Amino acid sequence: MKFDELDRKMRVFETAHDHCVLPGLYIVARLDGRGFTRLTKEIHQFEAPYDEKFCDMMVTTTEYLINCGIDIIYGYNQSDEISLLFARDESTFGRKLRKLNSVLAGEASAKFSLLLGDIGAFDCRISQLPNVEEVVNYFRWRHEDAHRNSLNSHCYWSLRRNGHNATQATKRLQKMSVADKNELLFQYGINFNQLPNWQKRGVGLYWEEYEKLGYNPVNGEVVPTTRRRIHYDFNLPMKDEYSEFLQKLVMAHG
Repeated sequence: MKFDELDRKMRVFETAHDHCVLPGLYIVARLDGRGFTRLTKEIHQFEAPYDEKFCDMMVTTTEYLINCGIDIIYGYNQSDEISLLFARDESTFGRKLRKLNSVLAGEASAKFSLLLGDIGAFDCRISQLPNVEEVVNYFRWRHEDAHRNSLNSHCYWSLRRNGHNATQATKRLQKMSVADKNELLFQYGINFNQLPNWQKRGVGLYWEEYEKLGYNPVNGEVVPTTRRRIHYDFNLPMKDEYSEFLQKLVMAHG
């Protein structure tokens, strides 16, 4: 069998199940660290429940993904999770799901591993969202999840530091209300409302324009030029204000 014939025959098995995101749909990729609880709490012993160095690694990884050749207009990081909103008409890899999932997971894993000096792997899944409303709902969902996880994590580790084992701490928190959890933290000297916002709300990354002075070699004049850079938002707004922020961001990019 000639190579061309063999190539055509075998590529059918490789591409038969290719699925593509339809034009007009918004793409959001969500990446999660694989086995990061053990990696960060046992192997490398980052500070629990939140560690600034680990946060910096995740934010740097998010920035790297925004610059990896795909038109991404918003990146959101909470804990070991990254969500990326593509520009609506982005068509890299023909919008093939398997390519987007594999490339983004590989890029994130490589970048984070270099930062950590150890192997840190991510998985990736794609959400296909029909309109701006659902895009806003998606990120509102992850934002609320960050807040809930932050409260639970601070309570859990406060109990662990004060004599409870893992099973006891988990069991005690199971039936507690939000008010009870806040009161528990207060008893340990922690005011949840005064904790850093990045721990409670996550971190947003998005493009911003800024003016920079440049030199025109033709006439020798110094002229203002417009550039763009990634802005890191460690103080994201909450609830409806966050939804309004997201809607404006998405609409500004068509």
